[in-house]
Amino acid sequence: MTESDVEQRLIDAFSAARQSAGSNPDLFARVQRSVQEDQERRRWRWHVTGWCAGFLGGLGAVAATLGDFNEGSFTMQWWLIELLTDIVLVAIAILLGPFIKRFGRAYAADVFHANPRTGKSYLILTDVAYYLIFSAFILFTVSFKDNWAGDRADQFKVEVARVGGILLIMGILHAANVVALPVIGQMLSANSRNLTPAWKPSPAAAPTSSPGNAPQLGPGTWILRIESAEQSPAIPTPPAET
Repeated sequence: MTESDVEQRLIDAFSAARQSAGSNPDLFARVQRSVQEDQERRRWRWHVTGWCAGFLGGLGAVAATLGDFNEGSFTMQWWLIELLTDIVLVAIAILLGPFIKRFGRAYAADVFHANPRTGKSYLILTDVAYYLIFSAFILFTVSFKDNWAGDRADQFKVEVARVGGILLIMGILHAANVVALPVIGQMLSANSRNLTPAWKPSPAAAPTSSPGNAPQLGPGTWILRIESAEQSPAIPTPPAET
């Protein structure tokens, strides 16, 4: 086979494919929807960036307002550092949890596709447990007096460790949830299959109410028995009047 033959066969194949191919009616709608989704994601990212910048700017404003400037150096009291750390911890507990959950909705929907209502209840209970754990961590680590004898370096080290601790707890809980969700989904699916009856009696297999196989009935129950007569008696005719 020469090169011209191969080229001609390719031209014929592509011509046949071009003739059989048709335009997709919803192609423009899908492209438009994809563009809109991309714009929404871009707007959402700008909103998140704006919220983070505003939050950090608010913390800086609080620190600048309540802090002290002495001889060109900026210092903060121990309670101000504690207050700013508590604000950061509360913001992480409130905002970062739903942020992570936003990317796990599709995963949870795939796991609980057979039990959507149970999956929704499970996610709500999980959120409640997360917030209880984070609230307990913040309350356990809060300080009400200066325990650092004026050494702010040690205090900053402790406060950074608090922020790292809540991030570590959040990561461990979400990792455990990711691993446990498929197992829980399989258990719920298996329970739903076990509760569904695998065999249903057919009408032909239903018990009959014969004299030898009478059903067990409770007291005060009346049984109506209807049988066909083998030979019906002749109905007497009245005598004719004379």
